[in-house]
Amino acid sequence: MQDLKVTLVQTPLYWEDKSANLAMLEEQLFNYEEETDLIVLPEMFNTGFSMSAEKLAEPMNLHTFKWMKQMATQKKVVVTGSYIVKEDGKYFNRLIWMQPDGNYTTYDKRHLFRMADEHHHFNMGQESPIVELKGWKIKPLICYDLRFPVWSRNTSKNDTMAYDLLLYVANWPAARVNAWDALLKARAIENLSYCLGVNRIGDDGNGVPFNGHSGAYNFKGETICFLDQAEMIKTITLSYEDLKRGREKFPAYLDADDFNVL
Repeated sequence: MQDLKVTLVQTPLYWEDKSANLAMLEEQLFNYEEETDLIVLPEMFNTGFSMSAEKLAEPMNLHTFKWMKQMATQKKVVVTGSYIVKEDGKYFNRLIWMQPDGNYTTYDKRHLFRMADEHHHFNMGQESPIVELKGWKIKPLICYDLRFPVWSRNTSKNDTMAYDLLLYVANWPAARVNAWDALLKARAIENLSYCLGVNRIGDDGNGVPFNGHSGAYNFKGETICFLDQAEMIKTITLSYEDLKRGREKFPAYLDADDFNVL
């Protein structure tokens, strides 16, 4: 198994302005030359965390989708992040996992943030895919999902764990950033997995401040990187050998409780 290079993009976002956000991110990514395998953008990276689903939603295979495909192809990496998608008359906060060959996987946010009425504007996702990159198994989730450990639980079969990296894209407000910091570490520890979260910075159109704290943590909850509040793009290297040795020395997953998500 090869090491995995992951790039975290912590940035402010223009409120409900797709063109401005895509242009800004495109410039940042093209000017960033460090080698990587995966670029992670924040939740709703093209609009900010808006409830204007009818106004901002796109069908699949339109502007933002094509932009992600172009970025992935030109950079020769996987690009992931979420934006508002309309499908079959429904609206989803949808993460796209876009591969450089144009193949992709989607994840629709399961836990909708009711304190912002997200559950009144979007439909809840039903599936939680695991994607693969360089032999790594990766589980991508979105923001508020972080508070619900059952949805992210790393199950095992035949002594093999379901995933190696748990990944969250977010618009997590500064007022609750202590929970963000603590829960990212907790998810890493309880799932014997790397855990990574990418959050935005700056104020949104509702005057809500965001202070980043994007970071990555190993299976012990130890900090690999922490971006604090600065606008920053940072690439980190995750070691599969370290993860494998850690699981062999402390195989707590073998004693986990069986359950089914209804």
